[in-house]
Amino acid sequence: MHTSDWHLGRSFHGVGMLDAQRAFIDQLVTFVRDEAVDVVLIAGDVYDRALPGVDVVRLLDDALVGLTGAGAKVVLTSGNHDSAIRLGFASRLLERGGVHLRTRLAELDQPVLFPLDGGTDADGGTGPVLAIYGIPWLEPRLVAAQLGVDTASHFEVTRAATARIRADLAARSGTRTVHSVVLAHTFASGGISSDSERDLSIGGVGAVPLDLFDGFGYTALGHLHGRQELSPSVRYSGSPLAYSFSEAQHRKGSWLLDVDAGGIGEVREVLWEAPRALAVLRGKLEDLLSAGDFAWAEAAYCQITLTDAQRPAQAMERLRSRFPDTLVLGFDPEGAGTTAKTSYSSKLAGAVDDLSICCGFLEHVRGREADDREAAALAEALESVRLEGISL
Repeated sequence: MHTSDWHLGRSFHGVGMLDAQRAFIDQLVTFVRDEAVDVVLIAGDVYDRALPGVDVVRLLDDALVGLTGAGAKVVLTSGNHDSAIRLGFASRLLERGGVHLRTRLAELDQPVLFPLDGGTDADGGTGPVLAIYGIPWLEPRLVAAQLGVDTASHFEVTRAATARIRADLAARSGTRTVHSVVLAHTFASGGISSDSERDLSIGGVGAVPLDLFDGFGYTALGHLHGRQELSPSVRYSGSPLAYSFSEAQHRKGSWLLDVDAGGIGEVREVLWEAPRALAVLRGKLEDLLSAGDFAWAEAAYCQITLTDAQRPAQAMERLRSRFPDTLVLGFDPEGAGTTAKTSYSSKLAGAVDDLSICCGFLEHVRGREADDREAAALAEALESVRLEGISL
């Protein structure tokens, strides 16, 4: 099973997601047990931060115990959000329990081997074998010299890494049939990104071409959060949960691979149940509050853009009376793009007194004139300042 980008410890617009992440892991462990999955792949960004909290580390511990207890081995690489050193701690000891960490550069061409003929001697036998390689996140400036490349770019270091893997495959294939799976956390050209990925480099320079993965039986990619197929043998599993509203239309899931002595067979999708729907709504405030079409969004996390010509008063409070989990509120007044806006300096030039200046500023920054109550409050404040000045 190909998974990636768990981002344990991440929040969603200020809402903690640890419970939702635990629910995903419960789904994953149940599926692994019910379907007798032999190997679970995690292609980087296991954590959301290099220094995860104690409860987050405990959740990963529970996940690994659950997966191995369900009968699966785990092969895990580090992503750009992970601390490779911390994630790779106790890797040799964990390997004895069926958890194989590939977080060090020196190990990228040292595969985890699984016999495909029902035997147990994967490393010293002669029967067909599956070799799973893990390329940890490669920061070009830090690894270029170690990989023997002159140019510190994602393309060059990834090309050098895959070349090492091909060399190891060639040496092993001389005496037996070897089928290969490669894990990599990178931005491969052709992938469709979403807002919650953080750029690998500015302007897309970090994208690597698909042909770097030619010749491998399957390449399990991580980094992009949308599950997608770049070619029959190169795929992103995407994140198991939505981490931005740009992912509202994603069908979150994983890829399940059938592998036998003949190689990589069928690859099919597995879908995860979302703990909470996401709603991206747009319209005038009164329409959103009254329209029956939006009833489904009342229990969803909401991103709402109001199109009223003037910014409504207490917009967030009123929206939350119907959509209590409105997390993001934006304003895009209808006609704003075609109506020339009066500059603040022009408005200021027409002000006749201090109250006009204050009311004009309020209108300028929020897009709505001061009402009578607000104008009275400003007038009272100005009068208090005037009287204080007189008393001094």
